[in-house]
Amino acid sequence: MIARLDRLLGRITMYLLVIGILTLIAVVSLVLAFLDVLSIDPLALLASAAVLIAFTAGSNYLLAWLFRTHHHSSSGMITALLLLFVLQPTLDLVGLLGLAIAAVVAAASKYVIAWRGRHLANPAAVGALVVGVTGLAFPSWWVGTGPLLPLVAVGALLVLWRTRHLGMGLLYVLVSAAVIVAQFTANGLGFVPAVSAALLSSPVVFTAGFMLSEPLTLPPRSWQRLTLAVVVALLANVHYSFGIYGNTPELALVVGGVLAFLLGQRRGLELDLVSKRALTPTAWEFRFRPAAPMRFAAGQYLELTVPQPRPDLAGDRRVFSITSAPGDPELTIGVRIRDDPSSFKRALPALEPGARVRATGVWGDFTLPRDPDARLAFVAAGIGVTPFISHLAALGPRAADAEVLYSVKAASDLAYRDELAATGARVSVLSPDDPGDLPEGWSWLGADALSAEVVHRAIPDATERHVYLSGSPTDVSSLRRALRAAGTRRIRTDVFLGY
Repeated sequence: MIARLDRLLGRITMYLLVIGILTLIAVVSLVLAFLDVLSIDPLALLASAAVLIAFTAGSNYLLAWLFRTHHHSSSGMITALLLLFVLQPTLDLVGLLGLAIAAVVAAASKYVIAWRGRHLANPAAVGALVVGVTGLAFPSWWVGTGPLLPLVAVGALLVLWRTRHLGMGLLYVLVSAAVIVAQFTANGLGFVPAVSAALLSSPVVFTAGFMLSEPLTLPPRSWQRLTLAVVVALLANVHYSFGIYGNTPELALVVGGVLAFLLGQRRGLELDLVSKRALTPTAWEFRFRPAAPMRFAAGQYLELTVPQPRPDLAGDRRVFSITSAPGDPELTIGVRIRDDPSSFKRALPALEPGARVRATGVWGDFTLPRDPDARLAFVAAGIGVTPFISHLAALGPRAADAEVLYSVKAASDLAYRDELAATGARVSVLSPDDPGDLPEGWSWLGADALSAEVVHRAIPDATERHVYLSGSPTDVSSLRRALRAAGTRRIRTDVFLGY
């Protein structure tokens, strides 16, 4: 079941997934409004949606032109839909004007409330906060209601699963629910009604799945994201006030965004393309020179934005593992490009040296252990080898003690052969066809599929090593379970989702 879910979600880009889920919630909300299940005027819902989408899109186009950058239509659509669920729908002209202002403020926050290209806070939360404080619109968070909870919960689960932030989202829900229940029971409400109010009459689940998880405002490491979840949950649900204005989810999200900004890479990264080369018939390497020093740890990834004249629905942003070593003056990524690629993967290899692209930041916990004496094993499926190139380069002479198991669909797909050989690591290859002459210390294990048995055959002391797994979600999740069942305990994973 988990493997099938990973395969399904892996075929959908993050932006398309979120837009699809939010659109479905909006359509279901409209139907429930017509049936009087939701106490919302369906015409007000339609009018509000039209205003928010139109003004968000228009603002995005105008601001991108003013700032001489590329607009992100997918991101703008998500912002408009989030505002639709946060702000109270209305047919009143003054109220619709307030919604329009919220849309403009949210779009402008991506350009104005930013530092060197990096967002300081969730744009939808900024828009809701501004119009809420000024009284131009009412942030009711009407999506937090019982009839919508099953759909919202499933959607939030899919988004958090797809982004690998499920732990952060669940922690936010648990802390928020605990605070709400404690406050209600302290005021005399029974435990069961208090729990019902926390889940059925509040936007806790929606916030966790669709607002807190906004990728450009999250800190890079998992412990930081868990800390952020607790802080935002407390700020959103513990009662406090500043004059007439008290705690709200939108204020908590804005404060949390600033905190996350301070914890992470505090600038967008301008990258100039130096060169590109074919690694295999289906993979390319791109080498960039950062316009400013770039901090990252081996095994982390970045999100790359490549301008396109006519991007498809998948948009113009993708994430890639960094293959260069920390401290290198140039930065490299490896990219798989197969038949019928997306517009992004057509635009990237079309770039010529000197072209400038932007990376929004660096994230990831797929990093080396702090123990300098830790013994390591790396198991890669296909292009999943890319973070290991950075790992082995960062290890230096210690890489000679590392074990690598590299599984490919064809011997011609062996990427980074020379780089792996130069590290001195022992490499075992799985491929259907004979890879021919291999570097010293390499061996071909045949055409077997990745399994715990094969891992232990290639790496007999795997139970004594820190084992790193990288590849498709299906390969990684099934192999991780099998290795644990076979006695391997120190396992770290990284997955390459389809895009």
